[in-house]
Parts: sequence; structure tokens; C-alpha cells
Amino acid sequence: MGRAQGWSSEQTGRPIMQSPGRPGVNQRETKRAFWTYVAQGMESEAAARACGVSQPLGPRWFRDAGGMPPIELTPGTAPYLSFSEREEIALLRAQDCGIREIARRLQRSPSTISRELRRNAATRSGTLIYRATVAQWKAERAAERPKASRLIKNDRLKNYVQSRLAGAVTDSEGRPIAGPNVPWKGRRQGRRADRRWGTCWSPEQISRRLQADYPEDQSMRISHEAICQALYIQGRGALRKELTACLRTGRALRVPRARTQQRGKHFITPEVMISERPAEADDRAVPGHWEGDLIIGLNRSAVGTLVERTTRYTMLLHLPPME
Repeated sequence: MGRAQGWSSEQTGRPIMQSPGRPGVNQRETKRAFWTYVAQGMESEAAARACGVSQPLGPRWFRDAGGMPPIELTPGTAPYLSFSEREEIALLRAQDCGIREIARRLQRSPSTISRELRRNAATRSGTLIYRATVAQWKAERAAERPKASRLIKNDRLKNYVQSRLAGAVTDSEGRPIAGPNVPWKGRRQGRRADRRWGTCWSPEQISRRLQADYPEDQSMRISHEAICQALYIQGRGALRKELTACLRTGRALRVPRARTQQRGKHFITPEVMISERPAEADDRAVPGHWEGDLIIGLNRSAVGTLVERTTRYTMLLHLPPME
């Protein structure tokens, strides 16, 4: 074991990494395909089936990421070696191909291949042997961000953000301060009485207010996107998860825009389009054609209306309260 640790620190140029066990098979390309399908509007289960993994794995990836694709899995933003490239390096290395030959075949820089072979080689056997799975595991461990988020390091900033997200804001004398007046636009799900966002601050309002409350203190600065990520992404551990109920949307996960566009309520079908109305009903010449409508009132009450187009005879239908 001591010899392997010596190889790890001296030959690879990296500190010793405590292995959590057998390295798993890389799924970077599969995950990238998964998030591509999700961005196109697919559900998590359908996206998982489309990229060839088990159906329960898709929702798990979606929940762990908070509905947000990781930056390293976004196409065009990760110029790092993929697992398939590392497999190709291992095969070419086993065929005694040189570094420049490997770089030419993979269309990579020779320095990239040299650094990969030196840093991510397996050392458990006491010798430097390049294995794709071990190299991928080491690269992912080294790419982990060691810096803690600003909300974790700054308790004063964390308490400021949490209190305003929860709507519990007081002045210097301890008197409660009312939150912003958020108008109801009728476009959000759930009962109006159960919503907490009417007295809570949005991440954008908190980010802007920090600049006014602490104009000289640069440590009291955070973007609204950082607040959202601290709420949505598991593992950040900065803000309480239940504070997502205070957001305007009330969602515990982010939903891709393409998916929300497919969830719209469609009340009109081609069979009842006004443009398809028969001529005898349109000119009110022939009796017997009825026109229906729905009136929704307060306290979830509803009334249906039926109007005979020729005589204008109107019937009101009492409907049970909407559940």
C-alpha cells in the first residue's frame, strides 16, 4: 500500500485520493443525451428510456440536479476528455502507440494526452497502468469544486436570504416588515390561500435589496441564480428545501421551458371552433342551435349558461363547487 501511495503522489503529481470503492462506469455521454431529451420537452422517464438507461434512473438524475442540467453536461461547455476517448487512449496505449500518435488519432494536443497518462493512471498495482474507468473516476474527483458556496461560508448572508425568502423580516426594533405586494395573475397552480409567496421576497428582490442595505459590504452580495441553485440542487446544503414553497412558482424542481409549453390547458378543439360554425347557426335563421359557456366566480363557484341563438332564450345551470 505504501508503494502505491508513493507512485500516486510522486509520479502522478496529484495528492493521494482515498478510493470510495470500485469506480463506476462513466455515464457522461448518456447523461448528456438525457438532458438533451429533457430540454426538448420529454418527461424524465421517457428521456431515460430514449438514452438507454432504466426508467427510474431518469427521475433520480432530474431530482439530484434540481431540474437543472449540470454545466459539465451542457453541449459545447465541457472541453474535457470523455470516457469513450479515455477508452481509446487505453486501447492505443496497450498497442504501444506513442503519445503523439494517440493525440493525432483523437485530434487532441499531445500535452493533453501526456497529462492524462501521468495524472489519471491507476497506481494500486504499484505501477502506472492506464485504465479508462480509473482515469475517469480520478478526473471526476479532481474536477469536484472544493470551494464552498457563499451562503455556506457567510452565516449573516445566509440568514438574510432565508428570512426574506420565508417572509419573516423585522426592522431594527424587532417590528415585522410586510413583504412585497405580489399581485395575483391567476396563472399559477394551487389554492390561493395556501400560497406563501404573497408575503415573501423573490430571489431577484433579495439580490437587489442587498445592494441597498449593504452598499459598502461586498461580502453581502449574491445573485438570484445562486439562490435558486441553493434551493433546487441537492448537496448544496445552504438553504432549507422547504423554502421552495415561498417562490413565485412554488416548484420544488425546475421545469424545462419546452416541457411547460406542452402542459398548457387546451379548452378549444377543432370540433368547436367558431370558424367551423354552420351557416344556419351563424345567421340565427334556424332555431334549435344552442351556445354554451362557463362562468367561474369566487369561492370556486361555477355557473353554466345555455343560450338559444334564435330566440335568445337563456338557461342557467348550477354547478357544484370546483374541487
